[in-house]
Amino acid sequence: MRVDDTGEPGRTVTPEHLLDAAEHAFLRAEFAVVRPLLQRLQAEFGTPGASQAAVRYTALRSALAARVGNWPEAVRRCPDSEDLNAAATGVVHALAITTLRRLGDDSRHADAGTAALAIVLWAYLLDEDDPGDFRALLTERRVTPVPDELWEDARGQLIGRITDLLHALDVRGGRDPLAAWATAWGAELVAPVVVPSDAGPDGLVPLGQAARHLMDDGRHVALLDAYTTRHPDPAAWAADAPDHRACADPLAQALAERGQDWARAREWSEALADFSAAARLGHVLGTEERKAVLRAGKNVGRTSNGYGNSPVARILGLELAHELLLPEDSSLAGDLTAELVLQGQRVFASDPRQSRNRFARALVLSPTDREARSGLDDHLRADLHLTLDGAEPGEKIRATAVRGLLRRDPDCAPARAWLRGHYTGRAVAAASLGDAAAARSAVRGMIRHVGSVGPYGKERVDDILVDLLVDAARSAGATGTRTGMERRVDLLGAAADIAGSVRGQVKEKHDAAVLYLAEHLEATASPSDVIELFLRDRIQTGANARFDQTVQSAYLRRAKAREAEGDLGGARRDRASAARIGAGVPDQGLLFGPVPRRRRNDDCGQETLF
Repeated sequence: MRVDDTGEPGRTVTPEHLLDAAEHAFLRAEFAVVRPLLQRLQAEFGTPGASQAAVRYTALRSALAARVGNWPEAVRRCPDSEDLNAAATGVVHALAITTLRRLGDDSRHADAGTAALAIVLWAYLLDEDDPGDFRALLTERRVTPVPDELWEDARGQLIGRITDLLHALDVRGGRDPLAAWATAWGAELVAPVVVPSDAGPDGLVPLGQAARHLMDDGRHVALLDAYTTRHPDPAAWAADAPDHRACADPLAQALAERGQDWARAREWSEALADFSAAARLGHVLGTEERKAVLRAGKNVGRTSNGYGNSPVARILGLELAHELLLPEDSSLAGDLTAELVLQGQRVFASDPRQSRNRFARALVLSPTDREARSGLDDHLRADLHLTLDGAEPGEKIRATAVRGLLRRDPDCAPARAWLRGHYTGRAVAAASLGDAAAARSAVRGMIRHVGSVGPYGKERVDDILVDLLVDAARSAGATGTRTGMERRVDLLGAAADIAGSVRGQVKEKHDAAVLYLAEHLEATASPSDVIELFLRDRIQTGANARFDQTVQSAYLRRAKAREAEGDLGGARRDRASAARIGAGVPDQGLLFGPVPRRRRNDDCGQETLF
């Protein structure tokens, strides 16, 4: 848009003319002229919308704000570093000088916005490609060209002075290397990353970019120290964790670098810890790093003279090295296996749990290692002896492990005895629950593993199972308690069911046990307990006179008690049941069986129990 200049007829003025005039006035320090020109520009043309004009306008506004100490305005107005080449270099330089002076003024508080502004401006001016022709500006002001040597030397000195100033401010402000302004300055010299208007108290560049710059600048130790201060548990550093994702790559590289440093210093444990943490963060070990890991694995936990060796540190280090080198290289598996076996033997008696773990880990690494297998077998033998002596074993014994021991050592009597008890318990438990198939299977397992020779026919298996049940019943009854007597009855009942008519003496033992329990209940429990035992159909009515008499007496006693309570119907039913038992007529079959049609007042004993 073009407008007539009323001051000078025949001339026209454009936004570019006004910006040129404002920049010339600014460079001549005629600041009283600059602001009216910018105000006229805005009044007549509006705020410039074209990119170059807008950059020139905002750069002038930013410089003017800085002159009068309005630093929030100066920071907000400053163009982005990518657009600064559109602004007048003299204006940018003047703003950069003012900003740097403020940072160096001890009487003022240096804020992040001002630091970011200085970093952006000076990184632009001192860029080695000189996009703003800063060197040409100096040549114009010196009225003589700036030699290459002098330019490079002056540029380097100025970069160093700004670095020293920012570092001093970082120390004063207590900023670590990740949040340091000096770190942001170094990153900005490489590529534009700082945005003044986005500057916050935690850092001028994103954390990941700060970490990458520290790594690229060879400051991996400073990076790790700062990050460890923020996150004290390196074991929790993981590439996929939200708190660590941004810094995962530079952290991994820094850890690998420090691992190399530790290896060169012969600090093997520290080297392996750092290499392991680097791998956990996604770092893939290079050839030299793998060589360092292998060297550390060979020497970790050892001293040059053999004194002060640490078996624990050696095992931990070998584990790390072995894991790092897999799957391409398993050369450390043998060293780790040997160390595990040796340590397992050393603590066999003093720390059996650790000893077992050492032998077990050795077998995972080397499944055919005889010493590791022998160590575990010795622990199992010790546990078997404890169990057979009635003591608590150091670790739960598993049938699979005992069977394996018996295969390797057929003459191991404790293993054979434990298996016999194990299969006996399974067989008895299954039979008492009515699972004859499972009980027979357990018996066959016992026959197989305790040294007996086949065949394993059903008759032989049943004979053994019956004997096991009879023995278990004898042990249960020996307690003399009601629970033990009931258990004996159940076991002998299962034995009688399996034996059938072939071994009639088992049935006789069962009946005797039932009678003994009934008499015990008659003396110590209620009549209903005796009746309940009778209704379980353990002995049929008429088969044993003493049992019938005991049950009949129980019915009569309960009838008398019911009469006293006013339960005449219940008493009548109990007397009827007692009469039928006395006559040798089965009564328990009517408890839940079908009932014939009868008159309302008929009583057939259906509710005999109650």
